[in-house]
Amino acid sequence: MKFLCKQAELNEALANVSRAVPQKSPISALEGVKIYLNKEMLELTGYDLELGIQTKIEVVSEDVGEFILNSKLFSEIVRKMPSETIEIEVKSDLSTIIRGEKAEYSITALPADEYPSIPDHDTGDNFTISQAMLRNMINQTIFAVAVTDNKPILTGELFDIMDHNFNLAAIDGFRLAVRSEHIESDNHYNFVVKAKALSEASKLLKDDGEETVTMHVSKKHITFEIGKYMVLSRLLEGEFHNYKGSIPANHNTEIILNTRDLINSLERCMLLINEKTKAPVRCLFRDGTVKISCSTALGKLNDEFGADISGPSVEIGFNCRYLLDALKASESDKVRLLLNGGLSPMKIVPLEGSAYVFLVLPMRLKSE
Repeated sequence: MKFLCKQAELNEALANVSRAVPQKSPISALEGVKIYLNKEMLELTGYDLELGIQTKIEVVSEDVGEFILNSKLFSEIVRKMPSETIEIEVKSDLSTIIRGEKAEYSITALPADEYPSIPDHDTGDNFTISQAMLRNMINQTIFAVAVTDNKPILTGELFDIMDHNFNLAAIDGFRLAVRSEHIESDNHYNFVVKAKALSEASKLLKDDGEETVTMHVSKKHITFEIGKYMVLSRLLEGEFHNYKGSIPANHNTEIILNTRDLINSLERCMLLINEKTKAPVRCLFRDGTVKISCSTALGKLNDEFGADISGPSVEIGFNCRYLLDALKASESDKVRLLLNGGLSPMKIVPLEGSAYVFLVLPMRLKSE
């Protein structure tokens, strides 16, 4: 079989589907990209048995067939080809010729029947939302996903959809992030998607509000249809944490501040904090002033700036990185910080509305 295609289109497709290809696998075929040629359409698939990415590009051909090429080698060959058009020929013995101008590679393909089948994504329920909305929701919550698998269910995010309200929630035991939007879906969904799959889907989602993404949900899998791409992920099994019950309903102290003021101050603290010099950042909210201090073996910092504070003064400590991640995810010029003393979580919400809620657990402070 033989086909011609544009180098730029093939290169882009390979770069995206290869993100689902494992570097090492006991199944050697999975270290490759499965390629299915159906005359003028070329389908490329990367799959690691948990995450799959698939796309199609247009080619010039009259042939039909399928084969597997090593993902890393094939991607590098295509990326470095000197021509705008690439010709690929696969012979009956699976020897593969890749040509571009005067450059010609000869490599060996694997038979396609060695590649595991991807689950059918046309089964189950589906709903459609804006690509820009989903991308924003993922980017504003993924920081709070657990990075260790002590509780595997927390390495993903909960899709909680009911009564036209879509909540996307992540929690790692130290912080919580919930992003909410109204959607046009009458169905009730409650499932957990791996953070890796959401991260890969986010890279393909566009900020264009007119572009949509359709999600197909079955008992064990979810598939995101994003333009010409399909991202499939196995759902995580288990019971997700009761995130709604973790969010404080009331507060005693409210601080309204410029988000950038607090981010800048915390980034100054980060200069003194690393793996060897871990220490909490001390925050004192009192009399219209936010005082930030940090002391490690590397040195000390005292900083302050003004804010609108109502309610009792509060002194509280935080993991600096955890608080920074939440503030940066807010993407707001101003935020409201809601507190119930120095031992309860900080609740971070927008100045208006309820698009997001972030919780950050405090750290105990040593008396100065």
